[in-house]
Amino acid sequence: MEEERPAIREFYIIESTLREGEQFVGASFTTGQKIDIACALDEFGVEYLELTSPVVSPRSYRDLQMIASLGLRARILTHIRCNREDAARAMEIEGLHGIDIVIGIGLPLRRFSHGWDIPQIIEKAIEVIAFIKEQRPELEVRFSTEDSFRSARADLFQVYSEVDKMDIHRVGIADTVGVATPFEVYDLVRALKQRVRAAVEFHGHNDSGCAIANSYAALLAGAQYVDTSVLGIGERNGITPLGGLIARLYALDPNLVRKYNLKMLKKLDEMVAQFVGVDIPFNNYITGITAFTHKAGIHAKAILNEPSTYEIIDPTEFGLSRYISIAHRFTGWNAVKWRAEQLGLHLTPEQIREVTAHIKALADEKPLTLDDVDTLLREWGDGFHPERMKAKRYESLETRVPHAARSHDH
Repeated sequence: MEEERPAIREFYIIESTLREGEQFVGASFTTGQKIDIACALDEFGVEYLELTSPVVSPRSYRDLQMIASLGLRARILTHIRCNREDAARAMEIEGLHGIDIVIGIGLPLRRFSHGWDIPQIIEKAIEVIAFIKEQRPELEVRFSTEDSFRSARADLFQVYSEVDKMDIHRVGIADTVGVATPFEVYDLVRALKQRVRAAVEFHGHNDSGCAIANSYAALLAGAQYVDTSVLGIGERNGITPLGGLIARLYALDPNLVRKYNLKMLKKLDEMVAQFVGVDIPFNNYITGITAFTHKAGIHAKAILNEPSTYEIIDPTEFGLSRYISIAHRFTGWNAVKWRAEQLGLHLTPEQIREVTAHIKALADEKPLTLDDVDTLLREWGDGFHPERMKAKRYESLETRVPHAARSHDH
């Protein structure tokens, strides 16, 4: 009997573009840009916004207070070190909904960072959590370990079990250096779920390309919270990208992500890309220029008959459209017929096959553009004989790749 696959039910996105994303090498957000990002993410519908600690700089403090006062639907969090001073500063912020505490418990960090042993870490964590609960009992509290997957499990579970007694809202595990595999993430989350009452949050870096898969594995194992950033920006190669997580979950079940305003994703990616001075990668999840582009003849034929044959994501749900690339040697007559119909041309099946063969022959000689193909189709539709077409020189053919001719489709 086939084993039933674990189901993902209730989950929440903790969007960290304004915390982890600020640590991206190209990020230096102005206050206005932070407000724009926060409002756009709120319109998208993420449940939480995590912002930089107020102790980082005077402006970080002011920006946190500003965004907490906007009255957004998303709950506002800030991320602090495990000490009373950071907690006290964070609790000054009116409108704050939660505080995320983090400390490293792996041996290298204990040796080269804070210098505490496990009993001292537990004592300090309990002190800070109790302080927050006494001063601001309405705040959500998350306690997370840094570099969880290079820490001894016995140490992890000892610390988590003690802080869980403090009735905190979430415990977090962090793949801080991107070393974990999906199997390891699934196993650790499952083991942790058996030991604590608090919800589990996962924070995954992308150094080895597993951030999305690891976040997915965490959700399958019972985690309810996943950290993301727009375009995945963050330290080094960043963390789980918001669009990538949405793509993964949509492919599993579109209903999982329809609670979000999916058509906002393109705007978010474009906005953050502009703010940090990067281009959206051509193969980016959902919003990349080639995400819904089909080229090979057999692909085009199937897509034109039934889009789900080669698309697991419906571009229209994201306000986007698919593109059938036809200006190349791989083109097929179905795609050429589709383009002729788009142009309002009435070519016979024989004409379509003839012009398709002609496009292939020309493409063997030099790159074609969509304009070149449209010119061929119109001239063929006007009654040009194939022999005359073969003799005709197309001086207007340009040596551009097809993408520029179709930038409006994305």
